[in-house]
Formats: sequence, structure tokens, C-alpha cells
Amino acid sequence: MWELIYTFTTWVARVHERVLRINDAGGWYFDDKQLHFIVFGMFGMLLIFVLYPLFKFLAKHDHTMVVTWLYVFTLIIVLSFAIEVGQWYTGTGVMESQDIAYGITGFLVMFLIFAILRGLYHGVKTMVKTDNRKTKVYSRDELNLDDK
Repeated sequence: MWELIYTFTTWVARVHERVLRINDAGGWYFDDKQLHFIVFGMFGMLLIFVLYPLFKFLAKHDHTMVVTWLYVFTLIIVLSFAIEVGQWYTGTGVMESQDIAYGITGFLVMFLIFAILRGLYHGVKTMVKTDNRKTKVYSRDELNLDDK
């Protein structure tokens, strides 16, 4: 088990170093908190786009986005803690609770943007739909509107 944890932690440390190199090479110079915000937000959204169709297929009902969000949010929390513990254990970084908070906040903000765009899309889609129901025209006799 420790070998698996160490392998995962080593892999995460390599990814962390690669992200830092890409950040510096690109001339962006995001700080650690900003990188956690961006990387976790993007990773969380990637999980949403991958897991949502699967959950929809499995669940076959209208609340699959809620199930997907709960799963991804839980995974983001677990990964945030795992990465911070891994940084502490391997000495490749500093274990900070703020990194966890920024990572989770990055996912929440990016999901909020997605939810707003998705809501707008579905709202416009609903407004554009035409009403194909036939309208019945009633006569005065059928409505009992006789003047007596």
C-alpha cells in the first residue's frame, strides 16, 4: 500500500514540477495559489465533461448533473488533501491549507460559470421551442355566454 501511495505521490510531484516549468516557460509566473486555482478548476471541469455522460447513461434521469457534481467535488477535495500531504511527505513543496482552499474554490468558480452558461443555453432552447398544440376555438354557445 505504501508503495502505491509513494508512486502516486511521486507522480504528482512530477506533474507539479512540470506545471511550474510550463508556467515559467510561458512567461505567466502565476504564484502557487493561482496555479492551484487554475489546475484544479480545469481538472475538475475535465472530470465533469468525462463523468457526466457516463452518469447520465447509468442513471437515466434528470438529476445526473447533481450526481456528477457531487462525485467530482468529493474527488477534488480528496485530491487536494492528497497532493498537500504528498508535498509534505516528499519535501517537494509546502503543505498549506490555503492551497486546498484555492484548488476547491477554482473548481467551484469554474463550475458556476459552466452552470450559468448551461442554464442560459437551456433557457434559450426552451424559449425557441414552438408550441405544436392545437388551439380549440369555442363558440358562444359552448361557453354559455348567451345574453338572457
